[in-house]
Amino acid sequence: MCGQRPGTDSVCTMSDAAQPTAAEVRAAAEAVKAALDRHLAAVERRSGEDDPAVYEAFNELAAAAEEYDELLYDRYDEVTPFEIPGGDDSLPPYTGPEEPNALSVLIRRDYAVVEPQRLLAQAGRIADLDAGPDADEGAADGAGSRVHAALGVLFGEFEPDEIASRHKEFGLDEGDATLWVTAADEQAEPGEWLEAPFEDADPQRVVCRFDVSSVFDDELDDDELAGERPPRPRPATDGPLEDAGR
Repeated sequence: MCGQRPGTDSVCTMSDAAQPTAAEVRAAAEAVKAALDRHLAAVERRSGEDDPAVYEAFNELAAAAEEYDELLYDRYDEVTPFEIPGGDDSLPPYTGPEEPNALSVLIRRDYAVVEPQRLLAQAGRIADLDAGPDADEGAADGAGSRVHAALGVLFGEFEPDEIASRHKEFGLDEGDATLWVTAADEQAEPGEWLEAPFEDADPQRVVCRFDVSSVFDDELDDDELAGERPPRPRPATDGPLEDAGR
C-alpha cells in the first residue's frame, strides 16, 4: 500500500507482515540505552577534548538513536525528540579523509543594518575610548560618521560571536547563518589562502555543519497550521549530530 509521510515524497509503506515487531522496537530502545551508557562512560574517562573514544561513542549513540527512531515510526507511526538534522539532500556524500589531520572552520553570518544611528553611536563611543581623553574630538566623530567606517570600527573591536549575541545593540538585524567544519589533509601554510579564503570550500569535505535561519521556524509553523507533523530530521554526514537551525 502506498502512502505519504508528512514532508516527504510519496512512498510505499511496509505491509503489516513486513513491519518491525514490538520486540524489535524494544531491542532498539535497549540499544539506545546501552549506547547512552557507553557514551557517558567514554566522556567520564576521556583523556582530552579530542578523545577518539568519545567521538566513536558519540557516533554509535547517533546510529542507535536513528535506528530506534526508524523502527518506532514504522511500527507505531511515532517519532522521538532526538535531533539528528539535515535532510539527505543537504550535503553531498563525504569524501574527505577518515581521520582528518587538519580542519578549516568556515563561517557566514548575514545582517541587515536596520538602525544606522544606533550603529554610528556605538562606533563613536568606541572611537572616543580608543582616542583617549586628550584626542581631537573631531577625529573621534569622523571615525563613526558613516556606516561603512562604523562597521569597520565595530568588527575591529568585537569578536564575531559577541556581535552575533549583541547585534540589536549595534542596530543590526540577523539573517541566515552557517558554520562549516571541513576536513583537510594538512594545515595550510601561513598566508597561503588569505587572498581567496573561501575559494577551496568543498561540500564533500564537510565533517559537520550548523545552520540558523528563520525559514526553519516558517516551515514548522506551516506544518502546525496544516495539522501535520514535521518530517523527521536526518543526519547529513557520518560526523557529529548537527543543529538544523532554530
